[in-house]
Amino acid sequence: MADVNALYDLAAEVPEKALVLAKKFWPGPLTMVLKRTDKIPALVSAGLDTVAVRMPSDKTARDIINASGLPLAAPSANTSGKPSPTKAKYVLEDLDGKIDAVVMGGDCGVGVESTVITLVTDPPRLLRPGAVTAEQLREIFPDMVVDKAVLAEPEKGAKVASPGMKYKHYAPKTEAFLVEGSSEGFAKLVNGKPCCAAVCFKEDSEKITAPKLTYGSSLDEYTLAHGVFTALRKADELNVQAIYIHAPSKNGVGLAVYNRLIRAAAFRVIKV
Repeated sequence: MADVNALYDLAAEVPEKALVLAKKFWPGPLTMVLKRTDKIPALVSAGLDTVAVRMPSDKTARDIINASGLPLAAPSANTSGKPSPTKAKYVLEDLDGKIDAVVMGGDCGVGVESTVITLVTDPPRLLRPGAVTAEQLREIFPDMVVDKAVLAEPEKGAKVASPGMKYKHYAPKTEAFLVEGSSEGFAKLVNGKPCCAAVCFKEDSEKITAPKLTYGSSLDEYTLAHGVFTALRKADELNVQAIYIHAPSKNGVGLAVYNRLIRAAAFRVIKV
């Protein structure tokens, strides 16, 4: 949507909590899950009685919405399960021949998908972390719950509330492992592995002799969010047997990056 007033056409109920969040974080990377109205086809909401709504920060996206005169149902611009595209060329890699056009709007500003919070539950529940952090949301809702599926592996066959909560998601073609621990421990692990690549912090780089790609600085979680999906796609191009990824912290935006990476690694975690 491009106007907060569209909430009243899309949601059966617009709680005060939704208006508070919209005022603070919209336009921006926050998606709210609300009860949907009958105007929203079941096809758009996967048969659920809820709808996920967002006002994007990207001006090009809002201009397209305004030009349509309607809210737009917008699925992700990638093949399900693959690393999310942050550049137009990656959209074309995934979807060329399957879509009519790509609007060239520049690279994604944040790099990871929006934060998703459901207001259908009481207290509110964080379904997917993003650039709007759990810490920021708890300033408004101190009792907010972080869904266990943010960090834990869902049961096989379990119904998930958001696509990004799936067992394996955002994944490169190459088998990936998430590594928790120090820079020294990470370097020792990957340097001793044959035919592997490292996706690492800038601070790790000098210690690593294996093929490597940096995805940002451990001192700046926003650089990690911006670089993570590009690094995963480029790591696939190295034609190695395994990718080892140095895990970020689970604080701030780091939680969003960790959430994407643990799924990219199919919950395979190594501690060093």
